[in-house]
Amino acid sequence: MELPKYTRSQLALRNGQDKPDIWVSYNGLIYEVTNSRLWKNGKHYEHWAGQDLTDEIAQAPHGLWVFERFLLIGELI
Repeated sequence: MELPKYTRSQLALRNGQDKPDIWVSYNGLIYEVTNSRLWKNGKHYEHWAGQDLTDEIAQAPHGLWVFERFLLIGELI
């Protein structure tokens, strides 16, 4: 199944402020994190939703497995 494609502008609107959905991107894939208590209001520690977090994941205290908890909803173009 092919995933829907979203632009960086569309991703940016899912920041927990502009729209009720909270999305983040990693390695070209977009994940829905709206229901995560750790992403309340679109902020997770010093990271903001609506962004590509690929370069920031190296600083995280967890591994890439964390994305397995969230629904994969699209591709970042």
